Amino acid sequence: MSNCNCGSKEVSEKEVALQELLDHYRDYEGALIPVLQGAQELYGYLPADVLEKISSALKIPFSKVFGVCTFYAQFHLEPRGRNIIRMCLGTACHVRGGAKIFKALGDQLGVGDGGTTEDLRYTLEKVACIGACGLAPCLMVNDDTHGRLTVADVSKILAQYE
Repeated sequence: MSNCNCGSKEVSEKEVALQELLDHYRDYEGALIPVLQGAQELYGYLPADVLEKISSALKIPFSKVFGVCTFYAQFHLEPRGRNIIRMCLGTACHVRGGAKIFKALGDQLGVGDGGTTEDLRYTLEKVACIGACGLAPCLMVNDDTHGRLTVADVSKILAQYE
């Protein structure tokens, strides 16, 4: 006799983890944001089918779940890159050429603000400040800060994350 599960749907590790998350928060008041954060941690973004599962499990209308996702900038409805580049365009960085560096990044990656490369390697974002004004102009790639940048530094920085 064969052990073939032909026709049955295998449950992925992410789906199991999502179900555990939903089970944990099912009866908590105010569970929506921690559940969304946990789901985004699992998937890297919030796919529509995951939002549907959250809505159903927490007995919250889908419109409210979607509304919370679109209100808070921390939530993302589209896939994001493995490397998140946050280019500071605060006053100090702007005055010292941050916009030119952002343009060079966008040109090299082929994306604009909020864009993700097709290979899902990078997402490029403008931010108001990363709190490293003494290093202006600066950017962050994931948790790494790169400062005192010039346009010539862009290729070298990106090469570190290949």
